[in-house]
Amino acid sequence: METLNPMETPRPVRILSVDDHELVRKGVASILATEPGLQLVAEASSARDAVRLFRELLPDITLMDLRLPDESGIEATREIRRDFPAAKIIALTSYDGDQDIYRALDAGVRGYLLKEMVHADIVRAIRVVMAGKRFIPNEVTEHLNGFFPELALTPREVQVLSLVARGFGNKEIADVLGTAPGTVKMHVQSILGKLGAKDRTHAVTIALRRGIIHLHSPEIAAAILNG
Repeated sequence: METLNPMETPRPVRILSVDDHELVRKGVASILATEPGLQLVAEASSARDAVRLFRELLPDITLMDLRLPDESGIEATREIRRDFPAAKIIALTSYDGDQDIYRALDAGVRGYLLKEMVHADIVRAIRVVMAGKRFIPNEVTEHLNGFFPELALTPREVQVLSLVARGFGNKEIADVLGTAPGTVKMHVQSILGKLGAKDRTHAVTIALRRGIIHLHSPEIAAAILNG
């Protein structure tokens, strides 16, 4: 009868690292290289490559940056989990706004790790998620206190506010979006009310802090290209 070798080494946890900054990927690789039982199998610098490599390699854990040059890490996460619902993905990001966190959790990430925590928590996050649990450290959950999980603004309002953040006036926004200045004015008034903002500048400040928009927001590009 064949018996198991008690000295047999278990299969390592296979990891895909996704980040558009080479320095971050090198840092992750350096940490993982010193940890027994963890194996970095591939690196990706774009959402497109992340999805392709996931399909090819089927890693146990994917470390996913949320800001990528071609598409957001949230969209890449959604695309992966459409075909692989059991995929274990950990957001690894500098975004700490409550809406960033909610969007990532809604997309199906199993952990949320800020880049400033990488050296202390990345290995623990991988172990916890591999065990079938979520890894949401206290530093992240603190950002969720007092906010509702749903997005306060409609997709069109996010587009409008993203353009406001670029310094566009109502007429310019109307031209980009193919609508009337009066409609834009109503969107702006709705945005101010939902965010409890005193004026347009205050609304932009709140939205940036909460992660509703970003300075290089894909909503801006989408509005300009497809408006």
